[in-house]
This record gives sequence, C-alpha cells and structure tokens, in this order.
Amino acid sequence: MKKSLLKLASVIGASALVLAGCAEAPNTTPGEPTAAVSPTDATSMAPSDSAAPAADFKACMVSDAGGFDDKSFNETAYAGLTRAKEELKVDTGQIESNAESDFAPNVQSMISADCDIVVTVGFALAAATEAAAKQNPDVKFAIVDNGSFPVSEGSTELVPNAKGLIFNTAESSFLGGYLAASMSQTGKVGTFGGAKYPTVTIFMDGFAQGVAHFNEVKGKSVQVIGWDAEKQDGQFVPGNDPFGNIDGGKNTANTLIAQGADIIFPVAGPAGLGGLQAAQASGGKVNAIWVDTDGCISAAEFCPSIVSSVYKGMDIAVFDAIKAAMDGDFTAEPYVGTLENGGTGLSEFHDFDGKVSAETKSELDKLKADIIAGTIKITSKAQPS
Repeated sequence: MKKSLLKLASVIGASALVLAGCAEAPNTTPGEPTAAVSPTDATSMAPSDSAAPAADFKACMVSDAGGFDDKSFNETAYAGLTRAKEELKVDTGQIESNAESDFAPNVQSMISADCDIVVTVGFALAAATEAAAKQNPDVKFAIVDNGSFPVSEGSTELVPNAKGLIFNTAESSFLGGYLAASMSQTGKVGTFGGAKYPTVTIFMDGFAQGVAHFNEVKGKSVQVIGWDAEKQDGQFVPGNDPFGNIDGGKNTANTLIAQGADIIFPVAGPAGLGGLQAAQASGGKVNAIWVDTDGCISAAEFCPSIVSSVYKGMDIAVFDAIKAAMDGDFTAEPYVGTLENGGTGLSEFHDFDGKVSAETKSELDKLKADIIAGTIKITSKAQPS
C-alpha cells in the first residue's frame, strides 16, 4: 500500500502547544509488541509474520503512559488489537508511551510503519491524534476515551478519518455506587481519581449519584468521601505521573479509609492498584469496586477484595473500529458504549456473589433497565451528549 507520509516534524509542530520531545523508536517487526501483555492470551503475542495475513491491512496501537500491561484501560484496549490479529488475520504494530512527550512521535512512528489504522489509547493522546489525522487523510485513526474531532473549532463536520471511542460510564458507575452503598457497613464509601479528566470524573459522578439514589429509596445516609459532584472537586492522586503512582494511590486510598470508607472506588489506572493494596491490607474490613475492566481477571490477586467492576468494552470497540476500517465501513461517527449496547456495565461479583443479597441483585437489574429506558436520568456533565 502507498501513502503520502508527512515528516515527523510536521506532526510535532502541530501539537507543540501541548506535546514535545522524542520517543524510543518503535518495534517495526509486524505484530511484535513492545513489552505488552495481552489481558486474555499471552500466546497471542507471537509476531504476526508467523502466519500470512488474510489481507494487505495493518492495524496499529499507541498506548498511554501506563503501558499495555497496566491491568486497566491500556491492557483492555490492547486486547482488541490482539483479537483483530487473531480473528481478522491483520498485520499489527504497537508502541508504548512512557510520557506525554512520547505521544506525537509515537503516533508518527506508526504512520511511518505504514499502518492503515492507528488506534490511540486515552484522552491524553487527543492532541497528537487529531493533528496526525488532519495531516494524514489516507490513514484511519481511532481514539479510546475521546470523541471524534471537528474539522475546525465550532464546526459540526467531523474529521472523516478519525473515530472517537467513548463510554457513558456514568451509567454503570451509578450501579457501582448503589452496590457500594448497599455493601457498606460504616455508612461511608470513598472514591478517588488519577487526575481531573472528564473520563475520570464521569465515573465519580455516576458513583455519587448511585449512592444518593440508594439513600433516597432506602431512607439511608451513606456518605461519599473523595468526590463532590456539585462542586466537581475531590481527591486525586498526587505527583507528576498520577496514573502511574501506585504508592500515591495507596496513600490516597488510606486517607479515605482513615475517614471511615469501607468500600473504595479508585478511578486511577495503575495507581488504582494501590487502592486495591490498601483494601487487601485491611484483612477484609475494606473492599473495592474496580474500573475499566473486570478486576478479578486483570488483577486476579486482588479478587478477594473486589466486589465488582465497572467495565468499559474498549476491546470490543477497538476490534469493531479495526474491522470497519478493513471492510471499508469506517465512519467518523463516534462509538458510544452504554448499558443498552453492552459497551459498559457491572462485571460479575465473583468472590462476593454470595455476599451481595438477592434483593440488591434484583434492584441492580431494575436500575439498569430504568437507566436504559430513561426513567432514571444520569446527571453527569461529563457524559457523552
């Protein structure tokens, strides 16, 4: 395939207001990952040139700073790429980012590797992805946790070769908040974020609304520590790399626990593992609800402390975007994962299946149906419009 490629400097220049620097050169061996781990099948990491692809098509991915083994959103999105490799027999390429300064160079490196579609993982890569898409109209782009891009400020027309993959996790987090409130023995539950991004606060909004609904229908007064939805302010992990700061996540969780929270809801990527460590160290007095993926699968060692998880079907969205690009059906219309289409929801209860009452399980099913029907209105301002 032939593409008109722009030089690296043009992409970096377009993104210079927010991004700078250089990155490690990508692994250009088709399908060979750079220290990435598939959430579902480690054997899928064999180089893709070991089997002839069914079509002359290459799908590529650029991670956020957490890397492909973050037990969270990068890892789940990467599972969509490995599924495309296995099921669609496409060629693949990928590169991990270690810092913001890697984003634009890493995106350009995938363009230079002759990728037909480049999937970027995370809101933080929006500037680099938008600049690259506008400058490379013959390459398709999809971005996890960010909407599609307008052709210009204020325009309703979308950049035709870039697709946003977004998720209304306020809906599923509402269920998580209701579940947390029903499980709390102290009457206090806590949440914290990695950073104050809309893709983080949307979880915290939904969680708080779910707790408030529990209080309303049950006549209770369970308190949410760590997030004030009205003020849009709360507890976040400190440091220059908050999502990677596992110790900071643990300290933040312990702050909530010291204030009485016995169910915690970390929305912080790898830093959230620190929250799971804090819950585990409590000896069963504190438990957690995980996010992005089923924590009992991605972080199985903490499963005894995980009541449930608010998942996002990022792997499905990524796979579908790759398939659409391969089949010639790609559009810029954003994918929105909801409770209705299964793009987000609550995972199984695993070790807590016998501890979550039949009454609560029935109520959660009814709440899900009511949210889908619009009987319950989700109020988060961060949710997709």
